[in-house]
Amino acid sequence: MKQLTTIRIMIIDDHPVVRAGLASMLSTQPDIDVVASASSGQEALVLLDTITPDVILMDLRMPGMSGLEAMRLINSRLDPPRIIVLTSFDTDEDIYQSVGAGAHGYILKDAPQDRLLEAIKVVNTKGRYFPADIASRLTERMARSNLTPVNIRYCNSSPRVSPTRKSAGLSASVTTPLAIMSTASSRSWKSRIAPKPQPLQCGKGWFPCERTARTSE
Repeated sequence: MKQLTTIRIMIIDDHPVVRAGLASMLSTQPDIDVVASASSGQEALVLLDTITPDVILMDLRMPGMSGLEAMRLINSRLDPPRIIVLTSFDTDEDIYQSVGAGAHGYILKDAPQDRLLEAIKVVNTKGRYFPADIASRLTERMARSNLTPVNIRYCNSSPRVSPTRKSAGLSASVTTPLAIMSTASSRSWKSRIAPKPQPLQCGKGWFPCERTARTSE
């Protein structure tokens, strides 16, 4: 019988209810183990001296050290864990700065449970995961910068090529849905269909409290 590989997760969020809700939801998955949680970037850095998670779920805006600063410090370490930003903020700049700091995925806190679980599994296998709405904002922001799209997975259900993708340096022959899985020397493109994100109804998903407003976390 094949042994199940467990994904080790660390949760970093300054809200206790969010940490507890995530830990409770993830504990129902046979292939996921929450090995640590931290209320700040500083606490997470201390824990990482003795704990080695595979994937970190990182809040962006926390008192003291921000999620961006924590990601930069974590990614400066030898063989750092993979990082998924889990936040209520979806501005172009938040997404762009997160990718620049080394985020491997970006999920909003009102995302469906299945999307978060998919992101964890994709990122754990060395991919990058950005849902269609996040990918669109990132692409538009990339068009105004020199950031190169690497290993970004776009999930959408309506294939099309936008002018912003062309201006961002993406091939005009590529449509969405697509996955970008590239290395320093080559880039491969694969089509993928995934459901559009659905808003989470209070009390019916993994997020245990009232839906968080986009203006605060």
